[in-house]
Amino acid sequence: MPPDLERKDIEAIAEQKPPAEPDGDNVVLSSEPVFSIYSVNEQRFLVFLAGLAALFSPLSANVYYSALNTLATHFDTSLSNINLTITTYLIFQGAAPTLVGSLSDSYGRRPLYLACFVVYIIANIGLATQDTYAGLLVLRMLQSTGSSGTVALASALVSDLVTSAQRGSYISYVSMTAMVGPSFGPVIGGLLDEYLGWRAIFWFLTIFAGATFVLIFVVLPETCRRVVGNGSVPAPLWNTSVLSYLRLRRQRKAGIQPPSVEGIAFTKRGSPIQSLYILFDKESGIVLLYGAFFFCGFYMVQTGLPGQLQDNYGYNSLRIGLCYIPAGLGSMSASFVMGRFLDFNFKRHAKRLGFEFSNTRQQDLRNFPIERARLEVVFPLAFAAGSTVIALGWCMEKRVFIAAPLVFLFLSTFFMSSTSSGLQTMIVDLNRENPSSATAAMNLARCWLGAAGAAAVVPLLNVIGFGWVAVFVAGVWALMSPIVLCVIRWGPGWREEKRVKAEEKEAHASTAMIQAE
Repeated sequence: MPPDLERKDIEAIAEQKPPAEPDGDNVVLSSEPVFSIYSVNEQRFLVFLAGLAALFSPLSANVYYSALNTLATHFDTSLSNINLTITTYLIFQGAAPTLVGSLSDSYGRRPLYLACFVVYIIANIGLATQDTYAGLLVLRMLQSTGSSGTVALASALVSDLVTSAQRGSYISYVSMTAMVGPSFGPVIGGLLDEYLGWRAIFWFLTIFAGATFVLIFVVLPETCRRVVGNGSVPAPLWNTSVLSYLRLRRQRKAGIQPPSVEGIAFTKRGSPIQSLYILFDKESGIVLLYGAFFFCGFYMVQTGLPGQLQDNYGYNSLRIGLCYIPAGLGSMSASFVMGRFLDFNFKRHAKRLGFEFSNTRQQDLRNFPIERARLEVVFPLAFAAGSTVIALGWCMEKRVFIAAPLVFLFLSTFFMSSTSSGLQTMIVDLNRENPSSATAAMNLARCWLGAAGAAAVVPLLNVIGFGWVAVFVAGVWALMSPIVLCVIRWGPGWREEKRVKAEEKEAHASTAMIQAE
């Protein structure tokens, strides 16, 4: 922000009223500045880039599945010990975004993106060159630390660029790009393991991550609203992409001054432990708990598949990898369909209530039933997911012809991913001031519970088999589902209570500051 601009001048600029503009089905008169200066195509490209970066977290997990049996043989250890590397991966996948999310909400997305990729590349080089089980375990933790932060950053970038009316679709675009990992990761891992050895998996990730790092360094602008507002405020030089710097330099040479600070958000910097506050918030905490149990069940199914496919069907690494394609396609399809349906349901409720919505300006949602608009879509999908998981489990248990379990794998993943997408959109809507911290809180809850599930699944399979494990997973989901109805019923009241308390706290702080002066 230019030092010669006084705060009163900034506020005067920010209060300028733009003209009315058509917005789809209605015309919105607003005193608010445009939410983002980026065009629709620019927004889509930036969201695609965020999705590409977020791809590395699921890709690193899924490219590894096909090589589990090979790694157990190479390191002369049990499959349970190799699964422990998945458990520790998930623990750090949950913990790392907590810090990354809070820092990015305060200081910007771009520097955290670059830092995450540096850590990730170093970890992959180490994994490709080490030769001990301890090294594998520790470096997988470091790999997870680097890759997992990009998921929280992606959701935050979407929140920086688009309003609640479009957020479902744009989060689905990120998810759809990221779901390439579950779709093709096991296939890539199987091919590399089968023909080049397991080390080639980590060299592949190193090269891919290096190329993405260069792309982010050159292209990605800073989008955090605390730093650049709606995109019109130039970021500090150290936090400017190469393209943004060149464009700004051309403008200055032409005598064009940088845009004003219109749209900047005057909010205090987030706490380093903001994710923990969100985790223990009444409404957000319930949504996170439900999402965590869903993710735990999802990971139990995914982690148990390689051993079942090898033991029951005699498949090698490549064939196991190919069997994960339906799961990935189910996730990608869910991301596309669910995002559009979430936006449709938001606008349906808005029209029913006479609530003005806009794709270019963020609305005040305090009197809007956002819980109902998001979660009434989730509730039936949860039961569909449970039913298809049970069918998948018993098909695998009874060694039914492989086509049947693959169909149910596609369907179960579709419904599980749809549910997860709805919950992720909900948690960002509830915490619009700290979107990266909100996504980090979701990662923390679901990855730590998922880690417990991944650690428990092999002993459970040995005792009760895949069929009863699937029944157990679906049963837990069914028992947890009524809490969704609680959020729909009482969530708006909890949200208003939280808002009033925050305003009272801010008023007391302002009064104390005035008295101190």
